[in-house]
Amino acid sequence: MLSKLVTEFGELSVSQKALLVAAGVGGVALVSAGALLAKRRIENTPPKQWRKAGNLTELYVYPIKSCAPVVMQSVQWADIGPQRNLLRDCTFTVTNADGEFVTARMKPKMVLVQPRFDERYETMVLTAPGMPELRVDVRALREAGADRAPSRGTVWGESVPTVDCGPDAARWFSRYLLDKDDSYRLEYTSRRRHGADTGSLQDETSYMLFNDASVADLNRRLDNKVSALQFRPNFVVRVPEPYAEDRWQCVRIGDAVFRYEMPCLRCIFTTIDPASGVAHPDKEPLRTLKQYRQLPSYGESPAFGIHLGARRTGEVKVGDPVYFA
Repeated sequence: MLSKLVTEFGELSVSQKALLVAAGVGGVALVSAGALLAKRRIENTPPKQWRKAGNLTELYVYPIKSCAPVVMQSVQWADIGPQRNLLRDCTFTVTNADGEFVTARMKPKMVLVQPRFDERYETMVLTAPGMPELRVDVRALREAGADRAPSRGTVWGESVPTVDCGPDAARWFSRYLLDKDDSYRLEYTSRRRHGADTGSLQDETSYMLFNDASVADLNRRLDNKVSALQFRPNFVVRVPEPYAEDRWQCVRIGDAVFRYEMPCLRCIFTTIDPASGVAHPDKEPLRTLKQYRQLPSYGESPAFGIHLGARRTGEVKVGDPVYFA
């Protein structure tokens, strides 16, 4: 039978052969696409059975990449990241003259830039040691982003369309971080980067979680204790068992459902004290984490907490029970 089919195929014209090959390739592509969609549908379907892990104790949103958080009691959790009206996670970034993003890894005292929002969550006010207040009209920036050609910022090598926040913001950050009148800019974006769970300007995914028992376990190994805020989480959960979150594949908090994407791998940023803006001289707690939290498949960077992607959005508030599957 096979030899007969080969013979008959050989007797076809070039155009007939091309049509058959195209049909075969198209069929394979359709099957592959269907399998991929089915896989994603299964992955994104919330589990039917959940187990309670603990309760949400702390909730943070970081409007400006590498700067201090806004402490929240409740927020909406969307696929692009946590938000309350125009207060959103990692929608602002500081850039240099070449448009490359600047982080506290380079300028540790960025962590002392403290944002707060007005009651309508449309205007951001910034303070920092030795600096006057800076007001940023987020509503105007969002409208400008829809009306004019964007600037281009670069985050981890990826070009991101942004809106420049103007000369006052540029002067404020340049004076605070460089003691100059220019060189740094503040950029804004309301757009998602490439990838299903990358959010706006986050390093990995839109959400990061760990439990406070993990912090307590780490502190038992340290001379100088650290707080949860040193690791810049969105969620801090009270759970009896340290590192229990490593095994959670799905997480439900309030109305929102999240899926585990990857461990949160830690870098030199964790050595910066969020209260002083000074890096630890002995690179703690990173050095201690490397002694017991390295994962073989992830190289030398230790894991502490987990990255999540939103699968069902909704309201989340401090005190909510946290479930896992």
